[in-house]
Amino acid sequence: MKLKAVLVEDEAQSREILRNYVGKYCSDIEIVGEADTVSKGVDLIRETKPDLLFLDVEMPFGNAFDLIDQLPEREFEIVFVTAYDQYALEALNNHAAYYLMKPIAIDELQKAVNHVKEIKIKEKQLEEQLLKTTQPKVSGKITIPQLDGFQVLDIGDILFCKADDNYTEIHLINKKILVSKTLKYFEEALSDFGFARTHKSFLVNVNEIVKYRKGKGGSVVLSNGKELLVSSSRKRGLLSFFE
Repeated sequence: MKLKAVLVEDEAQSREILRNYVGKYCSDIEIVGEADTVSKGVDLIRETKPDLLFLDVEMPFGNAFDLIDQLPEREFEIVFVTAYDQYALEALNNHAAYYLMKPIAIDELQKAVNHVKEIKIKEKQLEEQLLKTTQPKVSGKITIPQLDGFQVLDIGDILFCKADDNYTEIHLINKKILVSKTLKYFEEALSDFGFARTHKSFLVNVNEIVKYRKGKGGSVVLSNGKELLVSSSRKRGLLSFFE
């Protein structure tokens, strides 16, 4: 599968190094354009519609996050390339598929490219088939602590869980329950029952997913019509449920 890539980086030498690395070590990637400013990058992306964007963080007249803000609807994956590791958290919050530090290590570049390829291959496969999880229908029960005791729920009745600070909202078909446990607690408790962490805020019963929508991280639509975000860092893990 050949992927189109765009490189947005203000330093000519850095563009040349990355271009040469990609050409030599990433045969499935074709760089279809380069830009050295935010505005040129936005225009180039809209024109070429790439699968992958290699994006520097610091640029003249703006930065990577200014570029991202101008492209709220996007189907390409982002690999950030920067010499400053303090941007890592913000990059992940902006749904970066991967984060590369300068000077670029060839093995890390290949990991980043392979990560994006896996995502794109699985997205294409899902477009060509009915969305059907490989997970068996779950059965079992979970105990939910409450102020006056506890409640026992059938795990299969849970559509998704949503983080609310140190609490978690458990969403069932007709109601939701607020529990004084973190989402991480339920992620661990439900790890063997076909639940996927799609976002820092969501834990989803994959058997209830009826549609996947591509985008900056993508989103899933559940059987009740609810649409939930998927972050790029979680996308590959989610899509693995449908292999």
